Amino acid sequence: MARRRVLLTGAGGYVARQLLPAFEERYDLVLLDASRPESPAPNAESIEADLTDPDLSSYRRAFQGADTIVHTAHRWDGQMADSAPPQWKPRASPGHPDGYYVERSNIDMVFHLLKLALEEGIRRVVVTSSNHAADWYEAKLHAGRMDMVQPDSYPLSDNLYGWAKACYEHLGFVFASGHFGRPVENLHIRIGAPRPIFGEGLKDDPVTYRRDLGAYISQRDLQQLYVRSIEAPDIRNEDGIPFQVFYGISNNTRAYWSLVNARRVIGYAPKDDSEQVFAEDIARYLHAPGRTF
Repeated sequence: MARRRVLLTGAGGYVARQLLPAFEERYDLVLLDASRPESPAPNAESIEADLTDPDLSSYRRAFQGADTIVHTAHRWDGQMADSAPPQWKPRASPGHPDGYYVERSNIDMVFHLLKLALEEGIRRVVVTSSNHAADWYEAKLHAGRMDMVQPDSYPLSDNLYGWAKACYEHLGFVFASGHFGRPVENLHIRIGAPRPIFGEGLKDDPVTYRRDLGAYISQRDLQQLYVRSIEAPDIRNEDGIPFQVFYGISNNTRAYWSLVNARRVIGYAPKDDSEQVFAEDIARYLHAPGRTF
């Protein structure tokens, strides 16, 4: 069987680096980034391109012949420190813009790659979204007024970072619906916490600690989720639209985002549970029982 040709955007970023070991084994890769990424394997091609540029002809060749696009690229506000997520930064203070124009450029990138997927006959687009697309619900979770957020819960965010991710999803649905002609298959992965959870640093903030344990996704589960998203033969929803939103978490005991459609549609079967992975820290630093917020 011929290897799929997969275009990976944001190839030098954190999520892409976690995916690359699995992708190198399975696919012929085109690695695209705003600065030329290193090719990790002989079958990988590296291309430097700015996906915010509306002149699609300047990077169209990277998309030609691709079977799947995996989009992990994201533009950050250069005036903000890297030490904290941008959605929690003080935007109203001098020197910190509200972030609208930065996030609008991220929406432009998603539009451009969906348009190129349509024009170049690319089978599927896998977009890296974020749990922040629906992070407004977390206040209700923490207050005990909600137990689980579903992938089809209406995406609501109180910050522009999350707003942009919700826009990705709405834009993707337009392309999947066939509004522009051929339906473009696309799905969106609302990633949780793809990193180690250090109990010592969170021991004085049990709400955030439990939240991160529920949101955790291990590298092998992240790789499985993306590989299955690429290779699943059919991602149509109950209305026959080739569109899905999946949460990107492991099989966590403290999970509060549902994996029901990822399990059903693509057979996602996460292997790890933060309760076991970080059991020693949990026993040492987190004394309250269960999933109580």
